[in-house]
Amino acid sequence: MSVKITQFEAENVKRIKAVQIIPAENGLTLIGGDNNQGKTSVLDSIAWALGGDKFRPAAAQRDGANAPAHLRVVLSNGCIVERKGKNSALTVTDPTGKRAGQQLLNEFVEALALDLPRFMNANDREKADTLLKIIGVGDMLACIDREIKQVYDKRTAIGQIAESKQHYADEMLEYPEAPSAPIFATELIRRQQDILARNGENQRKRDLAAQLEQQVHLLQQKVDNLAEQLREASEACSKAMQDLETARKSASDLQDESTAELEADLQNIEETNRKVRANMDKARAEDEARQLAEQYKQLTENINALRAKRTALLNGADLPLPGLGVDDGRLTYNGHQWNDMSGSDQLRVATAIVRKLNPNCGFVLLDKLEQMDLRTLREFGAWLEGEGLQAIATRVSTGGECRIIIEDGRVRGQDTETRLEATTPRQWMKGEF
Repeated sequence: MSVKITQFEAENVKRIKAVQIIPAENGLTLIGGDNNQGKTSVLDSIAWALGGDKFRPAAAQRDGANAPAHLRVVLSNGCIVERKGKNSALTVTDPTGKRAGQQLLNEFVEALALDLPRFMNANDREKADTLLKIIGVGDMLACIDREIKQVYDKRTAIGQIAESKQHYADEMLEYPEAPSAPIFATELIRRQQDILARNGENQRKRDLAAQLEQQVHLLQQKVDNLAEQLREASEACSKAMQDLETARKSASDLQDESTAELEADLQNIEETNRKVRANMDKARAEDEARQLAEQYKQLTENINALRAKRTALLNGADLPLPGLGVDDGRLTYNGHQWNDMSGSDQLRVATAIVRKLNPNCGFVLLDKLEQMDLRTLREFGAWLEGEGLQAIATRVSTGGECRIIIEDGRVRGQDTETRLEATTPRQWMKGEF
């Protein structure tokens, strides 16, 4: 059974002259009043009584008081806590009548319960660390988060490079008419020389035909002039005519090859190779972009797997409140970060975490709830009752939601001999105020 406050008495502490309060066992007990009347002094006194000297107010003694400060808290486990005398010495009496000290109180009084705003005002990472400390998966979750960040950063960098590469490739010029590989002047010159050699051979054959034709002409003259050599000349002529016919037929079938295309290629070799290199660069950039896109996809799958592992780790943890989690080092509740939570949810989360820190502590102290509207207060109060928790809070108000009103260091309508039992009004919880 968690420990709660069943009765509180204080005299001459800060602005308190004398108050006696019996808070509701469960739910929200609101202490109201105007500013500077002693509301916060009540919470500070309870914190000092139960939390020890680290909660002692800087100016604990009420100005103008003749008697020393006196505090008395009765707890539901039967312990009685008192601070009295000139030095406000602590006395803790357990149900058996034995005296104890602060060490016994620390077993069932959570420090954050006495100073809940310290948790609520902490930064996002501090809240998350507190939760992870409670559920015991902080180191494992931090390791997964670091791994996710490393993979995420790597994926981001690769994605940026891939996008840049693709953008660069898209803007590069492309020449479909260019060869698939660079061309070299030596190859073109070799091919040109081959053609020139073949053309030279053709010219030699033409020259031979011309020579034979001249020879036939001379021989024909010799036949005319030298009858005596007719037979020899005739044979020579016949043979020459045969050779001439053969040479003429061979020469007529010959066709010279043009070197114009090669000459043009030689003239345009630099431009052609520039286009080839541009096409190769574009193809290389597109290939790199495709490879980087594949890496980005794989890293995305790795991140999703790590996040699933992270989610499974949190789902398997004993959370103080269903819906609580840690995302990217920040505390979340039902998917919302702290600043996006409603006021009621913030109070609910903070209280649940404090209870989980020390399940033996069944109460929390809350100051300055005037920032909460009545609906939020009702929601929070109903949740407290459902959870069997006790909250003692202050609010700048004298409305019906406040069952204890502090005026000038005293409870309104209460003298030093009268105790007021403060319970959460059912009318207020139902929204009738």
